[in-house]
Amino acid sequence: MLKPRTMQAALIAIAVLAGVSAPSFNAAIAQTQASSLQGDVVLTISGAIENAPDDGAMALDMQALEALGSIEFDTSTIWIEGKTRFVGTPLRTILEHAGATGDTIEAVALNDYKIDIPIDEIGERFPIVAYKKNGKPMSPRGKGPLWIVYPYDFGPVFQTDVIYSRSIWQLNRIAVKD
Repeated sequence: MLKPRTMQAALIAIAVLAGVSAPSFNAAIAQTQASSLQGDVVLTISGAIENAPDDGAMALDMQALEALGSIEFDTSTIWIEGKTRFVGTPLRTILEHAGATGDTIEAVALNDYKIDIPIDEIGERFPIVAYKKNGKPMSPRGKGPLWIVYPYDFGPVFQTDVIYSRSIWQLNRIAVKD
């Protein structure tokens, strides 16, 4: 079996020769990184980050994400009836783990919906990248596997159109931009 760096070098050579598109190439790199993870990649962080492998992207599986620590809270949302308990890792913690050096993140969902969030508007505890809703992992049909969630009931500062627009569900990629 090839070592991850050897595999990455081989993938780069094949991609260049075959003219593979960037999304396909990124998927191949994520797959290579996934070989060192315990489970499926749920979040890829790229762009202006310092703590990434040579390819410039960091891949996290659920176990790696949970290992970064969690916060849980109950809140109502404009998308779900009643209060919901969310568990997740603070977005700030994930960015610090990746060594984010940019000014803005571009959060991208499975369906390629994108939203920009200025890093200086991301708090120490909130928002979280939620991976559990009412004690259970979230499926893509249930707005998962990851959802950027704010504690909307904690006050008017979390009940604005800007905050609601940043509450991206089915999150699977973050690009840190300068």
